[in-house]
Order: sequence, then structure tokens, then C-alpha cells
Amino acid sequence: IEGDLALRIKPTRPYCLFTQYTDDRERTASTLRGDFYITGDRGFQDEDGYIWLVGRRDDIINSAGYRIGPFEVENALLEHDAVVEAAVVSSPDPIRGEVVKAFVVLAPEYISHDQEALIKELQDYVKTVTAPYKYPRKMEFVPHLPKTISGKIRRNELRKKEWGQA
Repeated sequence: IEGDLALRIKPTRPYCLFTQYTDDRERTASTLRGDFYITGDRGFQDEDGYIWLVGRRDDIINSAGYRIGPFEVENALLEHDAVVEAAVVSSPDPIRGEVVKAFVVLAPEYISHDQEALIKELQDYVKTVTAPYKYPRKMEFVPHLPKTISGKIRRNELRKKEWGQA
């Protein structure tokens, strides 16, 4: 069963865990649930007791009732020789509510390929290595992905752009 990941903070708060959002009591309160700090991540426990990260709560895509984490789709795309980098976010859709959209940085030798054919090839590939409903129904080839100073992909920036909030 998928759920929110949390850390027990009582009776002893883990060392180095932040204590509050500056000047935002409401947001700080939203991270607390009884004796637990809610991390903002989603995950599940498998039959062997291992915890698996699905993704950040705000990164999860809800498409026609299916909950899709971006990492599995990104990793599938990265297995293809044409893909150097990939980021997956939700995109508005009038029928499904949201669909998977992939922003893809192509390997130099694939830049001159027929883009429509390459999109179809990548979509078909993702369908073979993940559940078929997870494939990116929309795809955009980009020269680079926005990143933080530490090199993490800024999915939030891509999501805001996609939803017309940038």
C-alpha cells in the first residue's frame, strides 16, 4: 500500500531535522502528524519489509486514476540510447485530468532524427519496460533541463511552465 513517508520525532527528534518553516506556522503544522514528521515523499513497503520511494508528493502524477511516480518513467527513458537526460511532470489533459509529459535531452547523434518517429519509439520503449499506462503521452525535446545549484532537476519549474503558472 502506498502512503506518506514519515519520521518518528517523539520522544527524541532526529539530529539535523529542521524544526520549522520560517514565518510559516501553517506549513510547519502541516508536516506534523502526532509523533511523526511527514517528509513530503510517497512510498510503499514491499512483502519483504523494504520501503521503496515513489517520489515527492507534489511530483506524483494522477492520470485517469493511476498514480504514476516520475522516477520510474525517467529511468526507463534513460535506458534508451537516444536519451541523455529526462524529467517527467504532469501535464493537463481534458479527459484524464493529467498525463505524463517528458522533457528529454537527446544524445547529439539523435538530434537530427525525425522527431515524431523518435517520440513514438521512446513511448513504445517505455511501454515495454514499465506498465503501459505510465508512458509519456506528451514529450518535448529540450537542449537542457533546469537544475538547482547542486544539480537536481527542478521539476517544479517544469510543472509550473506546463500548467501555465511560470
